[in-house]
Amino acid sequence: MGLWQINTDTLAGSRFVVSPLAETLSALNSLERGRPEHPGERTWLDAHLPAYRARQAADPVAALLVPAALGGSWNADFITPTPTGEGAPSFEEELAPVRATTPERARADLAVSLGGGPLPALLDRDDLARRAADVLHWVWLHTVLPDWPRRRRIIEADIVARTGQLSQGGWAAALGGLRPGMRWLGDSRLQINAHDYPPKQLSGVRLLFVPVTQRSGWVSWNDEARRYAVVYPCSGTLADADRARVPDSLSRLLGPARAAVLVLLAAPKSTTQLVALTDQALGSVGRHLKILLDAGLADRRRVGRSVLYFRTEAGDVLVGAQRGGSRCSPRA
Repeated sequence: MGLWQINTDTLAGSRFVVSPLAETLSALNSLERGRPEHPGERTWLDAHLPAYRARQAADPVAALLVPAALGGSWNADFITPTPTGEGAPSFEEELAPVRATTPERARADLAVSLGGGPLPALLDRDDLARRAADVLHWVWLHTVLPDWPRRRRIIEADIVARTGQLSQGGWAAALGGLRPGMRWLGDSRLQINAHDYPPKQLSGVRLLFVPVTQRSGWVSWNDEARRYAVVYPCSGTLADADRARVPDSLSRLLGPARAAVLVLLAAPKSTTQLVALTDQALGSVGRHLKILLDAGLADRRRVGRSVLYFRTEAGDVLVGAQRGGSRCSPRA
């Protein structure tokens, strides 16, 4: 299995970070796949897939390059650079290393992604890095940037939830369900996937965890800079709006906005998460929570520096009863 042996100092210094480039790479994966993995992705694909396919059809090199770089046995390293974990870099700052990749390295990384052997004639060229960067810039500009504030809120909400899990249950709780095939094995061992790769010793490196809103993930590292990253699908995905269904009768009883908050409290959430997942203002979410607390339908507890809200037994009974006897409509 793919195994990382992580020493105590490295684990203690690890960080959750926001990466606009990782979010864009995740979106590019979804566009290449071309089919929704959950209902919330269907609307996004319907809006952007035709333009993406037209863009790729007009550039045969890019049309061959992207699936070769992302769809092989291993992502081409140059197109998935490891974040620095320093400050809050812009998309352009994160894209710069991709654009600056030398022709020799881009060809070598692509050959590894394709499993070895010679590159297809169309990809044996010196402008692979530029073309890859141009595709990523297009995806960012047209499909991610217009929705970036909401995506960022969801990503930040996931980080709050993960750090809460870490405070409550340790690394096993925070990393156990991070991505398929990954689990914390104890004794400083992190299984990153089920592939038969040699284990890696992570000592004196910077370890980063990078949430993205769509259903893709990967690992990357930069041995020269001693940085390792795990990119994973965050818990508050864009599909949550479709999965958190609110019974019509509960909306009539509490009001659609307050009912949406109560339904989302099936699992503990912070106000930051609730704002991200409902698109309601912080003040509105706070008022709804106060009323739910006063009514005994919700409770709260402090986890580290965060306060998490959750449904009480009475809240569970109310939501369950309304679901049992009423049609459900999309969350307001």
